[in-house]
Amino acid sequence: MSRETIITPDREALIDELTSEIRSSQRATDVVDNVVCELLGINRTDARCLDVLEERGRLSAGELAAASHLTSGAITAVVDRLERLGYVRRVADPADRRRVLVEPTPAVYEATRELMDVLAEEGRPMVERYSNDQLRLMIEFTRAGRELQERHAEWLREKLRDGWSPAGRTHSART
Repeated sequence: MSRETIITPDREALIDELTSEIRSSQRATDVVDNVVCELLGINRTDARCLDVLEERGRLSAGELAAASHLTSGAITAVVDRLERLGYVRRVADPADRRRVLVEPTPAVYEATRELMDVLAEEGRPMVERYSNDQLRLMIEFTRAGRELQERHAEWLREKLRDGWSPAGRTHSART
């Protein structure tokens, strides 16, 4: 164990502050996401699917369902809603014309660009002030945090499948 990893009052305070800032950041992101959904006329599930499509491009409904942790029935309803709004379209897979893919439309790119570009423009100078090593550290930290969240979401889904209920439970660490 290096000297820096020994838990001291200063280190504990830094860990607490970092944890608080992460939680605050998640709440701020949640607020932004809610307002964007309201402006686009969609719900959070639809927004999650649009985000996946904007990041990855054209996907099959099954791939989109897996990436957004939805059932095939739920993804059909999402795609139907988004298609009615003009945010996605169904297209034939050029490699297999029997297969249908879902892709974001120029309209959704235009709308999200209008709503989110100011955030990217203001955030870019923040990021540019860091060295490449610092950026790699932030990428590593963010990736590890995302992976932790994904594992925790799966653990919570197991609780759902097991019929967990807060009634009569004490709040304790994982068992």
